[in-house]
Amino acid sequence: MSQTTANGTRREIDGDTRVHYDGYWIKYYEPPADTLETKRQLIQALTRRLFNHVEHGINIPGARLDEARAAYEAEDDPARKRVNGAMLAGALFNRAADIFSCLVELQATGVEIGPDNSLMRECGHYLLEALELGKIVRHRGGDEGIDELWGEPFKAFSMPIATFYESRYIKIAMTMRDIDRIATAIRSGFAASRQFPDIGARIDPLAETAKRKCEILRTDPSIFEVWPAFAVASDRLCELEPQIPANAGTLAIREALEGSRLLCEGAELIRFIVRARVPMPKSTHEYIDRCVQFRQTFFGPTADERKSPSTTH
Repeated sequence: MSQTTANGTRREIDGDTRVHYDGYWIKYYEPPADTLETKRQLIQALTRRLFNHVEHGINIPGARLDEARAAYEAEDDPARKRVNGAMLAGALFNRAADIFSCLVELQATGVEIGPDNSLMRECGHYLLEALELGKIVRHRGGDEGIDELWGEPFKAFSMPIATFYESRYIKIAMTMRDIDRIATAIRSGFAASRQFPDIGARIDPLAETAKRKCEILRTDPSIFEVWPAFAVASDRLCELEPQIPANAGTLAIREALEGSRLLCEGAELIRFIVRARVPMPKSTHEYIDRCVQFRQTFFGPTADERKSPSTTH
């Protein structure tokens, strides 16, 4: 990618309008009209998306906000208080969405709703409080939180729609970068393995289809081509069977078992990232470390690593 291309540059590429951010050309969509109704629909979609990716049991109706807050404030056990805090965050989000829906209905009857409206301010307050509590909420696949998902509904509430769309392109570029980093770590980690030869033939299609899935909307007609390609590429990486020698010793069997598990973990992490369409830095960093450890355990450190034993990646 060109290093001199300015972020926000648009270009027609293979019949699609694309916008450039941080080295990636991302499929561009015209933002919808900036109205309260548009914001309501966007916040509802972002809220549904949020609850699809976080731990179970925290999608508490906004009508139960007071109960959720009382339970959170009364809990003393740290582990339980974290879960109560996550439930409170969910209730806050839903209360904000409820208020916004009511404001849109009022506007439809001719009532003028300005940004200084008291309910608008209350809605923003709930979203900000939920954003702060969102830091303790875990992703459905592990212990990492996805702070970006908690921040997006507030951005959609507080920003012009066009600005919100621009912020999404920046996040998509960051997401694509992490997918490329994971793919590079897998290629490097398995490069010397005779049990998993030509790993690039499996990971390269997965990385490319994953990036394509990140950039398109669910309503895009190409979803019927992109999603199957991504799903199949993900399955094929997991289904790669090691070529274990007939006279395999303990170390070779360990390589087969740990290598298979590591590939499936990589495919799963990419699936998590693609569905959320935001980076997962903690999980990505830890997975890259595991790929480095796999290579060092079974094939030895590189020359640079021998010079700097403390360097892992």
